[in-house]
Amino acid sequence: MKNQMTYKGFIASMEFDPDDKILVGEILNIADIIVFHATSIEQFEANFQQSIEDYLEACAKLNQKPEKPASGRLMLRIAPKIHAAAAKSASESGLSMNRWVENVLGEKLAGYN
Repeated sequence: MKNQMTYKGFIASMEFDPDDKILVGEILNIADIIVFHATSIEQFEANFQQSIEDYLEACAKLNQKPEKPASGRLMLRIAPKIHAAAAKSASESGLSMNRWVENVLGEKLAGYN
């Protein structure tokens, strides 16, 4: 994966901020917002790991389960009629079922970020 780092199942993106001359990290694939920064790769890795440890500790103190990163896999059970209609619509659109469902969910959740 390009410009990413993994720790305890969490993935952090890594971007360089040329104005401040720092590396900016953000934890991906969870709704909670966790960001951090560093001036070197070594410091980035340490700050990333500390951010995850702090997040897990805060969740424990609040008696909440930490959010698990989304894998991108979604398994559903739906009515056969809906499945057939979705397959037909995907085919008519020239899309795979996965891409069609992703597009439909993306449209429905457009304001959810």
